[in-house]
Amino acid sequence: MEPSRRDLLKFLSLSTLALPLLGRSRLLAASGEPRKPPRLKEGDTVGLINPAGATFQPVDLKIVEETLEALGLKAKVGRHALSRYGYLAGRDRDRADDVNAMFRDPQVQAILAIRGGWGCARILPLLEYEQISRHPKVLVGYSDITALIVAVYARCGMVTFHGPDGISTWNSFTVDYFRRVLFAGEAVTMVNPRGTGDDLAQKQDRVETITGGTARGTLVGGNLSVLAAMVGSPYLPDWDGAILFLEDTGEDLYRVDRMLTQLKLAGILDRLAAFVFGKCTRCGPGVGYGSLTLDEVFSDHIRPLGIPAWHGAMIGHIKEKFTVPIGIEAEVDAGAGTIRLLESAVQ
Repeated sequence: MEPSRRDLLKFLSLSTLALPLLGRSRLLAASGEPRKPPRLKEGDTVGLINPAGATFQPVDLKIVEETLEALGLKAKVGRHALSRYGYLAGRDRDRADDVNAMFRDPQVQAILAIRGGWGCARILPLLEYEQISRHPKVLVGYSDITALIVAVYARCGMVTFHGPDGISTWNSFTVDYFRRVLFAGEAVTMVNPRGTGDDLAQKQDRVETITGGTARGTLVGGNLSVLAAMVGSPYLPDWDGAILFLEDTGEDLYRVDRMLTQLKLAGILDRLAAFVFGKCTRCGPGVGYGSLTLDEVFSDHIRPLGIPAWHGAMIGHIKEKFTVPIGIEAEVDAGAGTIRLLESAVQ
């Protein structure tokens, strides 16, 4: 998520274009068990889309295609993947058309966002949710792609995935979880890297328990800034009994405080079964006479909830990432710092 998106997030509001679809889509989302997409297999075709920020260098797209090839997958590039409208990857209608086209295309088995940035929220009223619901496919991304994956889950009841974008670092840790969740259909237990390296105690990727305990619920979450900007819209799911996972980057700590306050005032935090925060990269104190620490912000907003909660998960703008399904039942152990899927996320 780019810092310049901060002011642009104010754009999202209730759209009159979305209201006619609301009743039907709510029925789709509430029709029972979540719709699980078919698992990935070697030789499958992955549709590459840019629903948010522009890709300015064509070589980035080439690298993503080579990444998919290394995973044993084929790439089909969206018509507007290299389009540009200012900081966006083309006009709203064009970016939405690419999403809709990939779900309609019988030759495409999965859809991967090339990058985040800003812009997914702008296309939400333009998506064909009934069409998407009839053709469940693996849909993956993070950062600004949060708006897309959460909206598709909320409106269609389809399991989506908070995982690497195409331009992410596809190291062994990231690829391992990606394969286990999406290819093998394993009900994985997500565990941070462990080890001290050439030191006496672990310093990197530590588990920080806010409130101990275990709890079960439905995984829902993504980028904090994006989710906070969606509050009040018809594109968020039911939060009752949810396990909320969050991450962010480039936000001063008072902004993190403000956005968690927004979730609190909206009644979201009080409905959760558990809370997991990933990484808040480049989240400093900002300018001023003093600042709360991130731990103090969590102490103010999360600890009073009395639910299992921890932070430091491998979720966020980092090189090593979990692939976290949205809409799947899981169990959180806040003392151990684990997220255990209770079922496969794919068919």
